[in-house]
Amino acid sequence: MGAASEVSEVREQGSDMIEDEFNRFSHHRKVIMVVVMAWSGLLSPISSTSVLSAIPNVAETYNTTGSVIGISNALYMVFMALSPCFWGPWCQVLGRRMSCLATSVTFLGASIGTALSPNLASFMIFRMLSAFSGTAILVIGPAVIRDLYQPLERATALAYFYTGTLVGPTIGPLLAGVIVTYTTWRVIFWMQTGLSVVSLVAIYFLLAETQSPDAPRPLSGLSRSQQLVTFFAATNPWRIIRPFESPSLVIAAVASGSLVWNQYSLLTPIRYVLNPKYHLETPLQSGLLYLAPGVGYMLGTLGGGRWADYTARKWYEKRGKVFVAEDRLYAAVPFQMVVLPACMLIYGWSVEKTLGGIAVPIVFMFLQGVAQLFCYPSLNTYCLDVKPDQSAELIAGNFFIRYIFGAVASAAAIPATEVIGVGFFSTIAAALLAVGGGGLLVVARWGTIWRKTTS
Repeated sequence: MGAASEVSEVREQGSDMIEDEFNRFSHHRKVIMVVVMAWSGLLSPISSTSVLSAIPNVAETYNTTGSVIGISNALYMVFMALSPCFWGPWCQVLGRRMSCLATSVTFLGASIGTALSPNLASFMIFRMLSAFSGTAILVIGPAVIRDLYQPLERATALAYFYTGTLVGPTIGPLLAGVIVTYTTWRVIFWMQTGLSVVSLVAIYFLLAETQSPDAPRPLSGLSRSQQLVTFFAATNPWRIIRPFESPSLVIAAVASGSLVWNQYSLLTPIRYVLNPKYHLETPLQSGLLYLAPGVGYMLGTLGGGRWADYTARKWYEKRGKVFVAEDRLYAAVPFQMVVLPACMLIYGWSVEKTLGGIAVPIVFMFLQGVAQLFCYPSLNTYCLDVKPDQSAELIAGNFFIRYIFGAVASAAAIPATEVIGVGFFSTIAAALLAVGGGGLLVVARWGTIWRKTTS
């Protein structure tokens, strides 16, 4: 009895410590900080696709081709992939607030530089700097949410945060379509500058440092030279790679990558594919088509995170109040394995064969937008739950893999649809999604065993 009561007391003390950790801020304050991070996380994804509606215009300015500008957008995605490898460790060293301020100032400067670029080389350099700095928020945001919310509450908060990252790529071409219809493409990046000013001000005044007071402070008490050594030592790539020793984490990252491939293979060639098929004549008309997946992403937000948390709670109760991180992945499996591949196949072949008019691709772009938001919360939260002490590194590695997929999709989308057609290109996306969904099912069933074996 004595031993049992001691164990019970330890559990109660641990529970109290967890409650204290997640009750440092009021519910209202937490919501404000999630909104600030969601707004800031919107900017880099908007920039990743805003140029799509203006590719012919930018190409004309710099006396080049649309394919070259498309490649510059693929480079943007490559730097989106590289960014988390640096900012994931840096936000552990600098803290969340300082990292957000640093990256926001850099993104603001890069936006101004892009708007003023006199030649193609400077345009591409400032675009890559925008990607490197802006994508940092996509890594820091989940770390902030991990600091604020208990495991069974995180997916809902993450769903709202990631709405910006998913809606951004659909809003960007719409806004850009309006702009280039009535004025120059450079106004796109002046608009981006204005949005980044709002983000910087909001972070400065509304975002507190969320990292636990008990978290290690690697720079504390060090000289300036020692701080620099510690800071740059944190960028050791091994810190990003090491957590992926477990096959379950690799499979989850590849599944995330297939979602991003799907997103950018769908969005990148819209102007080149749908405009001629359906006789759309202006950038504004093709920009409006991005509303379909965008509205789907926003509606998916209302249910995707709650569905992931509901699934986690259901398995938590089923296991006798034992939390297993992999259980949350069951929420994503049917959507990634069945719903999304079906949407992409119907979208691609209806466009290829011009079946059902423009309504069919619009409906299935909308449905795939909803379905993606029923996948992302589970995958993103899994990275936070599976190794809480390495959550930033896991998110960074996951984003590296997913945006490499996005970069390849962005670079391949236009030439591939021209060579093999949108039907076969969508079939490739559907196959990747189905394989990723099957992998998630395997991880949900056996991932816990793999993690224990590798650890």
